[in-house]
Amino acid sequence: MASRADQVSAGGLVVRRSAGGFEALIAEQLDRNTGHRTVRLPKGRVDAGETLEQTALREVLEEVGLVARILAPLGDLSYMFFERRVGRQIAKRVHYYLMAHAAGDARPADGEMDAVMWCTLEEAARRMTFAGEREIVARGLALLVSADPPVL
Repeated sequence: MASRADQVSAGGLVVRRSAGGFEALIAEQLDRNTGHRTVRLPKGRVDAGETLEQTALREVLEEVGLVARILAPLGDLSYMFFERRVGRQIAKRVHYYLMAHAAGDARPADGEMDAVMWCTLEEAARRMTFAGEREIVARGLALLVSADPPVL
């Protein structure tokens, strides 16, 4: 029987204002576990001693080269997957934050992502590979157009 491990990660939906409203940063990568091309939000595992917020900001900087600031939590996603290279089930929980782009040019910074791009939030929601991340983008958009939006 395969072993099981728990992982906690954090990441962000990075947004900026554009002439047409808001844009989100999305990233494309080849999933190391499945070999499939995916479009997703930057995220990664919490390091010892880090808060969820620190992890989310660090992962955005490491993966897509952007300095961001957290505007609001967007909730979390929990899912299971089988990590083939070590032969075990992973129970993963990812905490997401709505973030404002503060500095830097979007780029695949650490080699984990193959491409990064800015697009409208609606397009970002359509392009996300995973339904959970589509929901995170929808939550971010709802917050930005709410009666009391966070200040970019």
